[in-house]
Amino acid sequence: MVKNLLIFLIMINLLSCKSGKDLPTVAKVDIEKYAGKWYEIARLPNSFEKNLERITATYTPKSDGNIEVLNQGFSTEIKGKVSKAKGKAWIPNADFPGRLKVSFFWPFAGNYYIIFLDENYKYALVGDPSRKYLWILSRTQILDESIFNKLLEVATNNGFDVATLIKVNQNIDY
Repeated sequence: MVKNLLIFLIMINLLSCKSGKDLPTVAKVDIEKYAGKWYEIARLPNSFEKNLERITATYTPKSDGNIEVLNQGFSTEIKGKVSKAKGKAWIPNADFPGRLKVSFFWPFAGNYYIIFLDENYKYALVGDPSRKYLWILSRTQILDESIFNKLLEVATNNGFDVATLIKVNQNIDY
């Protein structure tokens, strides 16, 4: 537990300190539509999700305008072990609704930039301006390969190196 907390602290600190070339984000986000469960289809390697699979992120809008965040994944090393992280997200500037902040340990917060969002909120591409963190998210456990490739192209065109992208195992039947 302490190790996971330390990893999240380091991650948030890195996200909040790193800056890079500006990263374009979506111009409009309906948080009510964005809310709910998302499956992590792929990601750039990071320390806080190492050895995890079947990763999901669940977003719940709160009455105070914040968004509750629940990330969870299953260990590939210890069968049945679930790793969870609960935090909050918010939009610091209404003029840029695709640029959220997320915090798992206050007062540290990292960038959560929605780079691409399907008009029906079925899949999304999320990253940060340092280009060190990137996620492909979907409402379903499997994302059509043509959509996946489209999102890879968007990521590449925005300066992300997708050569080390990890596809996340979402298979629940093992």
